[in-house]
Amino acid sequence: MCATAAPWWKQSVVYQIYPQSFQDSNDDGIGDLRGIIQRLDYLKTLGVDVLWLNPIYESPLVDNGYDIADYQKINPMYGTMEDFRELLEKAHERGIRIVMDMVINHTSTEHRWFQESKKSKDNPYSDYYIWKDPKPDGSAPNNWGSTFGGPAWEYVPERNQYYLHCFAIEQADLNWESETVRQDIYDQLRFWLDLGVDGFRFDVISLISKDQSFPDNNGEYVYTKSYYAGCSNGPRVHEFLHELHEQVLDHYETITVGETPNTNSAQALLFTNPERKELDMVFQFEHMHLDYGKYGKFSLERVNLADLKENLSKWEHDLEQGWNSLYWNNHDQPRAVSRFGDENYPVESAKMLGTLLHGMKGTPYIYMGEELGLKNTVYDSLDEYQDIETRYFIENMKEAGENPEFIRQVVYNGSRDNARAPIPWNDQKPYYGFSNHKPWLNFSKETSANVETALANPQSVFYHYQKLIALRKQLPAMVDGTYTLLAADHPQVYAYRRSTSNQDLVILCSFAPEEIPFELDPKESRVNPAKARLVLSNLENSPHTLEGVHRLRPYEALIYCLDKEN
Repeated sequence: MCATAAPWWKQSVVYQIYPQSFQDSNDDGIGDLRGIIQRLDYLKTLGVDVLWLNPIYESPLVDNGYDIADYQKINPMYGTMEDFRELLEKAHERGIRIVMDMVINHTSTEHRWFQESKKSKDNPYSDYYIWKDPKPDGSAPNNWGSTFGGPAWEYVPERNQYYLHCFAIEQADLNWESETVRQDIYDQLRFWLDLGVDGFRFDVISLISKDQSFPDNNGEYVYTKSYYAGCSNGPRVHEFLHELHEQVLDHYETITVGETPNTNSAQALLFTNPERKELDMVFQFEHMHLDYGKYGKFSLERVNLADLKENLSKWEHDLEQGWNSLYWNNHDQPRAVSRFGDENYPVESAKMLGTLLHGMKGTPYIYMGEELGLKNTVYDSLDEYQDIETRYFIENMKEAGENPEFIRQVVYNGSRDNARAPIPWNDQKPYYGFSNHKPWLNFSKETSANVETALANPQSVFYHYQKLIALRKQLPAMVDGTYTLLAADHPQVYAYRRSTSNQDLVILCSFAPEEIPFELDPKESRVNPAKARLVLSNLENSPHTLEGVHRLRPYEALIYCLDKEN
């Protein structure tokens, strides 16, 4: 098989680590950098190329590290800068790159910049944040709402002004209109790149440019979305990112991932078209919103497969000249098996979802524990949830008199704590090899899988993911191939083709909990079914060629390959 000429990050698979919950090395109940070092061989065995670390900077942890108080210091609960340097060195020795989660839309209000900025209107840091005068009646400058509830403005008596916070009150938005601010931010990025990190995942990067007219949002708050009125994809966002690329990123070999809320595929192409020199890829959320209900992510709805096929296919086509991040879950999302799969078939549906995703065009992301097929977290009480967004929702629903059982169910479905519970490394209760101390966040009362058991079972989700990662480096069509949706109208099967001039792949994924008849039309697939050989299945005893596929078992996933004759 011939090698692909694609950039290294197009062939790569990224593994996301939520440091607090990965591995505790010093028995304080909190995961840390040395814990990650201890598990590098596990990650090497899995075969991943890049580790994305959620924020590890000094922070008061109002929003679990996305409120940075000092960009150049490690939060002591994770370890020291020496620990980080050792992690970087030992990861690189294993051929694994490190990506930092970088939050440059806002900082903690405990950051030195903000502490100085709030003192007066005429100090050197006075314009580092977005300050606005009150309306004549003393109220906020406009009606924007914060993602975590309430208004997006907070009054500071020292300045007789309000500052903008699109998220928590303690997360003040930086003023990217200031050249001085931008240069200071670029210095923070150079600090880490000079240290040897391999790139950044930029948190909510599509929000850095605000509409300077600061318009009202249709006269009312809209839960979790009101700040989009003048913040998302603002008038100078592409200018700012091009400048960042030219002044910083272009001088290093990096991978850059932009989290881009409220961004459609046309906008994403602007971010990722390599000729524009902005970002390598985006993290977008359209497929994450397909099951949203009355209260957004806190809902009982399930994703409709027809909608999922339409959405994922649109992104595959529209980003033909750009690049996408492929993911089912992350630190802000529920577990994939519970959301998109079937908890009654956790292993089969976990493997199927992995197959569907890793066969697509884009860079696949594995969120820690996904390779085990972990399910959502089951708690006895709502009081066990710690996430700021979840806590706000619970209290808001209680005040509204919502049914307690409904609250429990939708929180189980949607809470960010589903992904943040610690990783179970073995089956030894009560702390499953994560620590010898009670962890910062409780384990699920129904721990569904663990690393030790997965490594001992050749049929585990872990080894299926290992095979998927290896195939990406063996089959050029998985990286470079064009995408074509097949059997578009089938209500229970997601099928598609990836094609290069030398190779065709056909990927078949059943979303049915029962065996169903299915045959692919050779005229539609444009692949000779007798010559397309099986390269991966999530179940045993699958047909050796595509010609033999007449039925699909529950959550069956198959990849067939045909190398074309020149």
